[in-house]
Amino acid sequence: MKQRQKHKLADTAQQIVGGFLLAGPFVVTQEVWMLAQNMTVFHSLFLVGAIMTIGYGGLYGADDGRDPAREAAVLGIPVRFISVVIVAFGSVGVLAFAITAPDLFLAELSPTDRLHVTLRALSVASVFSVVGAVTTDSLF
Repeated sequence: MKQRQKHKLADTAQQIVGGFLLAGPFVVTQEVWMLAQNMTVFHSLFLVGAIMTIGYGGLYGADDGRDPAREAAVLGIPVRFISVVIVAFGSVGVLAFAITAPDLFLAELSPTDRLHVTLRALSVASVFSVVGAVTTDSLF
């Protein structure tokens, strides 16, 4: 029986670089925030599902040398996959907060509506962030 592969801090660092690299242009784009205003909860949940699918498929479907059953896991979920998902959403959230995007693009909304639209915008930008995170994780 083979030993489980550990997920290293360097792996997460690579994911963070890729996640931030592709998230940046979408967090600062007004169109993303306008799209988010028009979205429903269903649209956001659909995007979250797409992000999970892209993340898992990119890590394990596109790389024949990686087997999720041989990786360290929490409750049966590979740590590498958990890390990619956290990085995808986290990098977008950190960027949006750091550059005050919700305050700029959603100034006319109430605080509650601003929060809801921000969460939807995060789901849009995270689609691109997860691609960057998975790509850098697989390349390096």
